[in-house]
Amino acid sequence: MDRLRDRLAAEAKAVGFAKMGICAPDATPETAPRLRKFLAEGRHGHMGWLAEREAWRGSAAALWPQARSVIMLADSYAPKADPLEVLQHPDRAAISVYAQGRDYHDLIKKRLKRLGRWLIEQKSCEIKVFVDTAPVMEKPLAQAAGLGWQGKHTNLLSRDLGNWFFLGAIFTTLDLPKDSTEISHCGSCTACLDICPTQAFPAPYQLDARRCISYLTIEHHGPVDPELRPLLGNRIYGCDDCLAICPWNKFAQAASELGYQGYVDAPHLADLAMLDDAAFRQRFAGSSIKRIGRSRFVRNVLYAVGNSGAAGLRPVAESLLNDADETVADAAKWAVTRLRGY
Repeated sequence: MDRLRDRLAAEAKAVGFAKMGICAPDATPETAPRLRKFLAEGRHGHMGWLAEREAWRGSAAALWPQARSVIMLADSYAPKADPLEVLQHPDRAAISVYAQGRDYHDLIKKRLKRLGRWLIEQKSCEIKVFVDTAPVMEKPLAQAAGLGWQGKHTNLLSRDLGNWFFLGAIFTTLDLPKDSTEISHCGSCTACLDICPTQAFPAPYQLDARRCISYLTIEHHGPVDPELRPLLGNRIYGCDDCLAICPWNKFAQAASELGYQGYVDAPHLADLAMLDDAAFRQRFAGSSIKRIGRSRFVRNVLYAVGNSGAAGLRPVAESLLNDADETVADAAKWAVTRLRGY
């Protein structure tokens, strides 16, 4: 099995993954109580799907009892430019790096299936592949597989990848050699905690999603708390601040997948605010952005318009005061009020 594991790692690199590690399905016993506490405190906000199938999320072994190994894979999407630079241009939209290219779910799943087929050809077995859409807690499993560690911002970090990488998983009935669990190398650094605009980290290694800009702009439906809206700045889809500031990114590997390279890079807020449903779907076809829908997207854009301090954007907000969607109309009213002083 050792030889098969080495050949598997080589094949993983050949299909484009930056790193591979293997753990047992029951390698993360701490996951279930941590998830239970997170949910009990209500820190998941509107993400009710986290509570659904909690037993499966808390234990990979419960998700598929026949599995004997979990193959965790990292796929780099490291940006070429500083993601924080766009924050200096309030009339433009800041979109999280991971969402600037094609939807990573589609790209990674193809690679996982290709690697899984190769494994089956080498040794008869069963597999299941997962990319962020099933009740699988990828980050704890990735740490158990030695890919990296969950940093103080709760995202996965690696000494040779930084934190710009996606995770994919292959569950298999093969009992493959396991890797050693990685330990934290954050030390005394608190850069990720200090930079958070909304103070979404109650403590190191803890996240309150209800204050996280990524949650607020993607998962949260309805109006955002007025006290939090000014803190969004021009971030209209996700937030990269805690990722971008991490010093371990000096070791980040360039993305090998061309599809991750941005094609929605820092567009003008005025252009985005005027998108109707059809135009929104057309503009973001093939992008993960499309899943939040036009109304939630334009809501975010209007918050950014209100934060821009640009008097020229006031007519844009005024044109949406009577939008059919109440949340969009509310965001437009807020933006107009904010811009009256400019």
